[in-house]
Amino acid sequence: VAGPPFIVAPPLAAFMAPQLMITRIGNDAPGQAVRAEFERFAMSEAGLQLDAMEETGRVLVERSARGHRFTILPNQAYDFIDRDAALIVAEGVQPGIVYFGTLAQRSERSRTTLNALLGATTALRYLDLNLRDGQYEERTVTRSLQAANIAKVNEEELQALFQWYFQIKPEGPALSAEEVRASCQALLQMFSLDALILTLGHRGSAYFSVDGQVITHRDNPAPPFVIDTVGAGDAFSAIFLLGKMRNWPLELTLARANEFAGAICAIPGAVPRDLGFYDQWMRKWR
Repeated sequence: VAGPPFIVAPPLAAFMAPQLMITRIGNDAPGQAVRAEFERFAMSEAGLQLDAMEETGRVLVERSARGHRFTILPNQAYDFIDRDAALIVAEGVQPGIVYFGTLAQRSERSRTTLNALLGATTALRYLDLNLRDGQYEERTVTRSLQAANIAKVNEEELQALFQWYFQIKPEGPALSAEEVRASCQALLQMFSLDALILTLGHRGSAYFSVDGQVITHRDNPAPPFVIDTVGAGDAFSAIFLLGKMRNWPLELTLARANEFAGAICAIPGAVPRDLGFYDQWMRKWR
């Protein structure tokens, strides 16, 4: 199924953290595969809607020596998440954190549903920007940032924000560390964010707080080998959210999120096929 939430939810379930995923699937073989994953991770299907017409969302991933490229198909079931059904499900829980992104907002119906869900809760909002070519509009990004408390971006996404809001072109002179810090602080103020997280791949991450605090974490154990990086950013988000839920110290949360994301790069696919993958982390973090 397309979208980071389907990659973020399983680790939370594997670590016994309560979660509810709201999405929509088709009445097809990929939809059955999604249901099988829900069952494998003992995830609630309360927020799983069934579409009788549209297909279950798929993303085609092309891997090369230079990384991976996504082909995201149009008119998928997750573009038609029903507002009323989603609100009914959400009324039965009291979320501490709402995780959302931009892909599900490419269609008016799912965008309206997300806005209704955000408007119905006072929970912390975590935005994983996750920009994909041709799948978003600048106004959607702006509204998402305005709705968020914490936003996570990668380097390319941060460059896009700098270009849109500060006219800093990526082909121009490289920014100094102080200029990057000042620009990130300006984004925090512009959108009333509590924090902005910048993921840097194998180089770690940086956390910019509205109070001016900057935490960088670069001491990451390198994975023994890298198979692919698909899902690494989503794995980072999953462990960051887990740390927020369990009140881990911020620096420890960032360190664990970085290390777990690196480990995901050493397995095929974004979600481990063997649930035993999580055992080492449970023992290590206990």
